[in-house]
Amino acid sequence: MTGPIAHDPLAHDPLAHVRDLFDLDDDVVYLDGNSLGAPPKAVAGRVRDVVEQQWGRRLIRSWSEGWWEAPERVGNRIGRLVGAAPGQVVVADSTSVNLFKALMAAVRNTDRSEIVVDAGTFPTDGYIARSVAELTGLALRPAPPEELDLRDTTAVVLLNHVDYRTGRLLDMAALTRQAHEVGAKVVWDLCHSAGVLPIELDALEVDLAVGCTYKFLNGGPGSPAFLYVPRNAQHAFEQPLTGWTGHEVPFAMSAEYTPDPGVSRARVGTPDILSMLALDAALDVWDDVSLADVRAKGLALTGHFMRLVEGLPGIGVLTPSDEWRGHQVSLRHPDARRLVEELAERQVLGDHRPPDVLRFGFAPLYNTFDEAERAAAILKELL
Repeated sequence: MTGPIAHDPLAHDPLAHVRDLFDLDDDVVYLDGNSLGAPPKAVAGRVRDVVEQQWGRRLIRSWSEGWWEAPERVGNRIGRLVGAAPGQVVVADSTSVNLFKALMAAVRNTDRSEIVVDAGTFPTDGYIARSVAELTGLALRPAPPEELDLRDTTAVVLLNHVDYRTGRLLDMAALTRQAHEVGAKVVWDLCHSAGVLPIELDALEVDLAVGCTYKFLNGGPGSPAFLYVPRNAQHAFEQPLTGWTGHEVPFAMSAEYTPDPGVSRARVGTPDILSMLALDAALDVWDDVSLADVRAKGLALTGHFMRLVEGLPGIGVLTPSDEWRGHQVSLRHPDARRLVEELAERQVLGDHRPPDVLRFGFAPLYNTFDEAERAAAILKELL
């Protein structure tokens, strides 16, 4: 992992030109890319083409002219960003649905008795894990990542790569190894790390992973999520939602379900083509981008902002100051909600997490050091 680096705000930024690919107002400091990424300029025109030409002129013929294979094609583009070789990532459904598929597949036919979940997990992950536990009769045990206490009774561990509240980054290599040492599987939630830092799912032998695409991948509100199933585990990936598009021969309309032999078995229903192809267009901004540059700039941006806000009246910094952080800075203040609202009135957009957390997400593809300084200066004025 790239370590912390010192930053000179006047130094060369290798990603500065990428900002021009986004549709952003210059008078807005947008620091909420960890909730909804900004739109790349190319998306509007691509969606217009999909509606007016592919749907409007080609009509149903478009299904055989690229629509049907879109979940796998777009999945391969995301796979490059998370360290997965082609044929192991599919784009479909929502993060919650994909998480349900992954956890159910992980515990199917197990003789183990518990699911372990990150005690501070994003709520939907906890809800889904509890549903899986109730459906399968397994126990659900929340535990802090530093005190997992995994045992030979643990079937699967569900972990968030980056904590959504604090921005803390977990050690994927060490925790995956820890799970495997007791024979457990691990499912990683990449919602706050995909598009943030280099991820090596294949190299670390991760069992399963899910993630959304509307945050740092800029796919748009409600854009479909992704699911990673490594090639050597696809034959045994038996997910509970056996919909027709996951069939080996979908258009045979067979009464019997036979899963596709590859990652397509993770598909369920008809893909949302408008959102899927908007995401496809959004991913173009990554074509010539180095994830090492993204990570270095993200650490520099967040580090620069933290140095500027440390010591402000009533402010506590929750985000780790070392390299074990994602690309967000979480601050604590008793009037967090009011501050976020007043910042928005001054055109600085972050968000609030009850009761007292202010979150600022820094997307290295379009955020600048000048914006970090402007946000910190306005926060100082409000305090």
